[in-house]
Order: sequence, then structure tokens, then C-alpha cells
Amino acid sequence: MNDATYNGWTNYSTWRVNLEIFDGHDPEGFDLDQGAYRLGKDLREYAEQLIEDTSIEGLARDYALAFLRDVDWTDIAKHMIDAYSEENYGIVD
Repeated sequence: MNDATYNGWTNYSTWRVNLEIFDGHDPEGFDLDQGAYRLGKDLREYAEQLIEDTSIEGLARDYALAFLRDVDWTDIAKHMIDAYSEENYGIVD
């Protein structure tokens, strides 16, 4: 994928993964206080596990996991933290 922004996100992969996996997702299972970088690592692990749990080994799974390499996980984490703060406290960082 190229590095151009997409719909306000870092790139298409970031937008698509946020839309398909995390948009509307209840963040209660994630520690939002750990900061965007660490949260991003947790989100990546979650997405990888989701793909592994819902697919069989093979080419399609390999492509799905490779797609995740282009995702800006910190971008998704920041968005999740901001959305949670705005929804619960009326605060946007």
C-alpha cells in the first residue's frame, strides 16, 4: 500500500482495520491509560489473534496478516483514547 493518507487516517490499511475491527468496539478490554504506543501494540496483537482464530491456515490468512503490517497502530490507539475520553469526559486531547 502507499503511504498517502486515507479518509483522515495514516493510510488505507489503518482506516480499513479501524473500520472493520475497532470502530464501535467497546474499549473496556484494553488499558487505555498505558499510552498510545503500548495500546497500539495490544491492538495489533488483538487483530492478529482475531484473524488466526477466525480463519484457516493458508494463503488468505497469510495475506490478511501481511495487510496488518501497513497499519499505523498508534493512530488507531490515539483515536480510541480520544473517542473514549470525549464520550466519557467530554475531553479530546
